[in-house]
Parts: sequence; C-alpha cells; structure tokens
Amino acid sequence: MTSREAPDGSAEEILAWTYKRFRRVALVASFQAESLVLIDLACSLGVNPEVLTLDTGRLHEETHEYIEAVRARYPIRLRILAPDAEELEAMTGAHGSMQFRRSLALRNECCAVRKVNPLARALEEYDAWITGLRREQTPTRAGTPVVAADRGHGDITKVVPLAGWTREEVWAYLESHGISPHPLYARGYTSIGCAPCTRATQPGEQERAGRW
Repeated sequence: MTSREAPDGSAEEILAWTYKRFRRVALVASFQAESLVLIDLACSLGVNPEVLTLDTGRLHEETHEYIEAVRARYPIRLRILAPDAEELEAMTGAHGSMQFRRSLALRNECCAVRKVNPLARALEEYDAWITGLRREQTPTRAGTPVVAADRGHGDITKVVPLAGWTREEVWAYLESHGISPHPLYARGYTSIGCAPCTRATQPGEQERAGRW
C-alpha cells in the first residue's frame, strides 16, 4: 500500500490508516460540525490528535468560546495559527480592515493573508493533513478524493474521511455521540467562518451560501 492509497471503508478506518501510515499528521479544524466528527473519531482511536485551527483575527466570539469547550472535552493538542504580522500590517495599511467588501480581488487577498498563507506555512511541517470537506457542500467539491497528493502544499497527503458523508449523517453522528455543536448553528448559520464574512442562511439556500 502506497501513501496515496487508503482502505475502502468507514471514516474511522480511514483515520486509523492515516495515523498508522504517517508520522506527522495535522487535523485541520474550523470547529464546525465536521471538525467535531473527526476529532471525536480520532480520539476514539486512542489518538491525541494535533489539531490546527486558524485564528484570522475576525472570528466570532462564539467560536473562541466553543474551541475552549472542545479543548475541555477532548485530549487534543491544539495549535492556533495566526496571520503573519508584517503581511497583515501591509494589507490593512494599504486597504483598511474591511477590504473584502470592495472587490473579489481584495476579498481573495484578505483570505490569503489571514487563512491560506498561515495554513500553508504550518503544513510544511507535516506528512499528511486531515480535513472535514464533504462533496455535497459545493459543486467545486463534488469530485474531492478521499486521499490524494496535495499539489498546493508540497505534495503532502490530504485525507478527507467525510468526503462522501451527507449533512444529515454528520448531524446524526453528533446527536448519537452527545456532541453539542457550535452555537451559531442554532441561529441559522449553516457554515461558519469569519464574523464579517458569514451570515445565517435562508431556507432553500445552499449550505455555504452564507459565506463570502
């Protein structure tokens, strides 16, 4: 079995294979519902997972509080990633703190400085990373493989154990395992990111419609 091959099986089996196959594994979590499924599964395997999360400087206060609640429940080793101070200062100095409202290009720059770049730097230290993406979330994720070389992060292995899961399966797992979800879900949010860039969704909207 090569590093690009994983067993055809459950999310738990894929996670078990990942932690057995690779020495340095990062579980990247936004602390949305999918993240909690992965954290719970990893801990049930006897792993104290190293969990990477991004503090963009723009998160909801509820997100910070929820992260602390998860830390109290699970034996995770949490690593909080922050934007590079010089990059952030240069960006806000040139465009202000609400640049994402003015154009798509400025929105992408904000995401790059606050999320993409810090994650890329951190993942240089790992052999594999685990993410909670699901194929049904957006059309662009419909072809997401469970295991693949991540060309954007130095060809380390990207593992997506919940790729084939539905939203209903995720929430059924949380309920059956007594896991309280992020509190913003109860206020109509179906996807949670930075506070200025996230809104509650309306009935009939796509799951990620509330994200910029």
